[in-house]
Amino acid sequence: MAKEEAAEHGSFRNKDYHDPPPVPLVDTAELAKWSLYRAVIAEFVATLLFLYVTVLTVIGYKSQAEADPCSGVGNLGIAWAFGGMIFVLVYCTAGVSGGHINPAVTFGLFLARKVSLVRAILYMVAQCLGAICGVGLVKSFQHSYYDRYGGGANELATGYSTGGGLGAEIIGTFVLVYTVFSATDPKRTARDSYVPVLVPLPIGFAVFMVHLATIPITGTGINPARSLGPAVMYGHKKAWDDQWIFWAGPFAGAALAAFYHQCILRATAAKALGSFRSNPHV
Repeated sequence: MAKEEAAEHGSFRNKDYHDPPPVPLVDTAELAKWSLYRAVIAEFVATLLFLYVTVLTVIGYKSQAEADPCSGVGNLGIAWAFGGMIFVLVYCTAGVSGGHINPAVTFGLFLARKVSLVRAILYMVAQCLGAICGVGLVKSFQHSYYDRYGGGANELATGYSTGGGLGAEIIGTFVLVYTVFSATDPKRTARDSYVPVLVPLPIGFAVFMVHLATIPITGTGINPARSLGPAVMYGHKKAWDDQWIFWAGPFAGAALAAFYHQCILRATAAKALGSFRSNPHV
């Protein structure tokens, strides 16, 4: 019996988790690796597909609702389109690029030292270009509907203050990025019950829930690339006047989520300080 218990305890220790070391802030060596460019291409294609499907859904709903207000998928269907596409695309690209598909997610992971500055910049550029190209496909296929029904652009809804819209974007992005950190936490992945295929599920569901809450306020950005693509293709003044909300809000929310998860829940700073104090050679 004692041997069996020792074996069980030994097995448990072998499955203990180890936090990966922080990546270098600037890792220029990555520029010589094909894996980086493969990941950048994956982010570009994933964001293109994301915007293509979701903006088509928004425009299709608005065209149906004009004829019959009770027809179409409604806000619930739009939320499912955004959340479902994130689930699918994160599942498809997680093994290649990490499945960010969002500059705010990339920014949060960069602050947590999980991606380098070089990779973060290339990812953000690829995501924004992918978003513009994805919306460009929608506009080329349904040009008359695209201009008529607002191009899927994010705008602050009438009756809401700028502060209210900014707050909605900050909190919504916090929910998303916090979910990303939690779903990919090394402590969670070390458990016996961990199922890798389910990692995209809470991320997609977080996007779905945030859309339900904030579509009436801002149309739901929580992704600067998602807001930039339609603004570029639609080109109307209102979309550009409100554009700063869909950058400042998501980046602030991502920074707060990174701080909360890394410094409070995981106590990274406290662990580093404790290690420093316990080292007699320092």
